[in-house]
Amino acid sequence: MDSILVSLEEMHFVLRELADVERVLQTPNVESLADTELTDAILSQARHFAQLVLLPLDSVGDREGARWTPQGVTTAQGFREAFRLFVEADWNKLTMPVEYGGHGMPVLLSTAVREIFTAANKAFCMCADLTDSAVQALMLAANESLKSFYVPKLVSGEWSATMNLTEPHAGSDVGALRARAVACEDGTYRLFGQKIFISFGEHDLTDNIVHLVLARTAGAPEGSRGVSLFAVPKFLPEHSHRSSRNDVQCAGIEHKLGNHGSPTCTMVYGGEGQGAVGWMIGEENKGLQTMFVMMNEARFHVGMEAVALSERSYLQALAYARERVQGKAIDGSEEPVPIIRHPDVRRMLLSMRSQTEAMRALGYLIASAQDLTHHHPDPAVRDERERFLDLMIPVFKGWVTETAVEVTRTSIQIHGGLGYIDESGASQPLRDVLICPIYEGTTGIQANDLITRKIVRDDGAALRHWLAEVSQTLAELEIVRTLDDVGLRLREGIAAVQSVADWIIAEYRLHPLEVLAGAVPFLRMMGIVAGGWQMARAALAARRLLEAGTGHEGFLQAKLTSARFYAAHVLPQAPALATTVMHGGITTLDEAAI
Repeated sequence: MDSILVSLEEMHFVLRELADVERVLQTPNVESLADTELTDAILSQARHFAQLVLLPLDSVGDREGARWTPQGVTTAQGFREAFRLFVEADWNKLTMPVEYGGHGMPVLLSTAVREIFTAANKAFCMCADLTDSAVQALMLAANESLKSFYVPKLVSGEWSATMNLTEPHAGSDVGALRARAVACEDGTYRLFGQKIFISFGEHDLTDNIVHLVLARTAGAPEGSRGVSLFAVPKFLPEHSHRSSRNDVQCAGIEHKLGNHGSPTCTMVYGGEGQGAVGWMIGEENKGLQTMFVMMNEARFHVGMEAVALSERSYLQALAYARERVQGKAIDGSEEPVPIIRHPDVRRMLLSMRSQTEAMRALGYLIASAQDLTHHHPDPAVRDERERFLDLMIPVFKGWVTETAVEVTRTSIQIHGGLGYIDESGASQPLRDVLICPIYEGTTGIQANDLITRKIVRDDGAALRHWLAEVSQTLAELEIVRTLDDVGLRLREGIAAVQSVADWIIAEYRLHPLEVLAGAVPFLRMMGIVAGGWQMARAALAARRLLEAGTGHEGFLQAKLTSARFYAAHVLPQAPALATTVMHGGITTLDEAAI
């Protein structure tokens, strides 16, 4: 079972060699990361828990799904007990605030732990991940009274939380929402409206569910400027008995392509007429700004979900390719051989591996940037990493989730006909990951955000700063002559991104439609180059360790192979995409031509 879930050796390598850990160790409360033995123990225990408790329930959740009745939602068999064990082991408290009973673990280390859990059971993990994001939003904007009441219960795992944005007529356009909040004399609000696609909006894992709901107050400005955020509990806090139910109900759950173990709910607020009691979080009409904190956290989590499922798919495909004997080797031997001996199977495996490694390395670097942005003592470091974070979140979410669809699909191809059969387990990661490019902002939304807010708004300043950082890696490669192939392709990728970015900045104000028509290819282009940057850094680190005679030689040689494969097979796509981006205008033709 170890070979199907995660590679701890790969995680250790990325944490220590690629994730800017030296600067993270300059921040507070990093004992779990500073002590390498403690780090190893945490990851080993996480994998043990994932394999023993979560992984066996993954197929159960996929097969059974959640069940809805007018009385509520029941999760798949075993989920409730697993959640109890999860909370008892404090896994839900990793990054939660210390002052409210959490562990305050660095985001960098908690990201690795979450990857392990998600690889084992993505649907199960969504409940805890959403709660963690909600706590971050409450800590940012809620008053002390709300924080002192809600946060301890959320940290303890007694309660969970959701985020409620989407409505039937307001999906990506959050500013079009119609849910309304009526002010009451006691300072509370009564909420009325319907929200859809709410993950874990109703379930049986916790005693209470706190919904963070976007709604409009009377007289609020139109659009996103008139949206406020409210905490709406399933059970009212002034009562201690479960019978004190708020006026919020789950009207049903969706029947989905994947992620069956996670209930996706339609929530009705005020359906009984009196309105759901809620408390405003932060300032009136400033709710979307607070929710974006939660949403950015969720977007990063979604990207790491995609990494986790890619890793699991790769390791599952690798194990199958080693075991499945079929056909004779091209070299002319007479005996049937495992399919891993066939060149095209090796190509597919290396494609899966190299892209997954690139995605993970970028994800862990983004995680460390979160730690540095919030906790580093030097304001200059905080500011620089925040700019990197703002630039990279849409790239990471968009590129990684789209690439994960390709990686998990390739696993099915390696399994052949068996991969198309449910019992093989090869199809579930693909079905589960297909939602990742959609929820928490589609790839198109990430790409538009990248161009309009991250490239054009500052005339490419943040992008140039990042490309200068990538160029430092390129300078190191030029010293190491044995990695010339990696350096050449990375240099071409950097030049392509800079050239297209210059074109975007010059053209956007005159021809915004034509520019945005190429937004997704540009995002993919940036992701590919960012991944190539990480693979180049990995190759440099592996070579340094080999020269020092430290580390596992076979693993380090494999890192060099992955970097060279990525440089030869993936990075060349970046210059090709430049043409696509700059010719996106063809999609702005009259609708009848499409």
